[in-house]
Amino acid sequence: MTVVPKIKTYHFLPYKYGSELLLDIGRIETLDNYVLDNTLHQLSFYEVIFIEEGAGTITLNENKILINPRTIIFTSPGQVRCWEIEKEVRGYTLFFEKDFLHLFFSDELFLYRFQYFHQYSRPTEMQLSATSFKKCLELLYGIEQEFGQLQNDSSHLIRSLLYQLLVLLNRYYAEVHNVQRDTYVHLDFYRFRSLLEKKFADNHGTEAYSKMLNVSSGFLNKICKKFSGLSAQQMIHYKLISEIKKQLCQNKSVKEISYEFGFSDPSNFNRFFKKFTGTTPQQYRKKM
Repeated sequence: MTVVPKIKTYHFLPYKYGSELLLDIGRIETLDNYVLDNTLHQLSFYEVIFIEEGAGTITLNENKILINPRTIIFTSPGQVRCWEIEKEVRGYTLFFEKDFLHLFFSDELFLYRFQYFHQYSRPTEMQLSATSFKKCLELLYGIEQEFGQLQNDSSHLIRSLLYQLLVLLNRYYAEVHNVQRDTYVHLDFYRFRSLLEKKFADNHGTEAYSKMLNVSSGFLNKICKKFSGLSAQQMIHYKLISEIKKQLCQNKSVKEISYEFGFSDPSNFNRFFKKFTGTTPQQYRKKM
């Protein structure tokens, strides 16, 4: 019998500074309890990592990312990760709950407007030029300074700096990875990305999402192809496989997982998984 280690989940501490504040910042090399080893773990919040020095890798949902100076890494809630450090990592970590921005902007799609979060087919990292990286650090310094002298209106100033930083990062990401900038993206594409995060376990086909969005399947495929390079069905499959792999790293039976993801029986689940990965769920678990 294969014993699968349990993945530890880390949650945000909203009252660390007394009153509720859904964002935090720190130096990776000095932050208390920051995990930098090969323990499998996941976060229930968003994190952006700014590497100034270091070497090794961080693995996000099987995607191994090289750690180099001026690398920026984006982690979305629920991504399974682990580190393999070869040289001490120094830099900043910025992490926040979605409500820190969501409630202020009254836009539930806000964080789906950024290409680097909830990404399953494109890189979740980028390496910047010295000039671009410095611009990011300047905004981080501003956030860090405000944390050093918190006042009643600090959350507003910090939120504005975070917003600037996220938009700047989105521009850099579009340039580095040659993807569409936010300005040109159709709203229904963001709505689809948001629905996919919530409904993927029960809805495996394009038709279901088309009905929820009140658009035709053809139109949904068209905007997905335009703004992601993938069809709507491919995006659904990427999401499903990503989440199934995560569950296979937990100590659950394949039968349990198959029903959890809406498959009629384990044999259909096995065929689906093998079609997209080349291995059965059992083989994948054994390999992991």
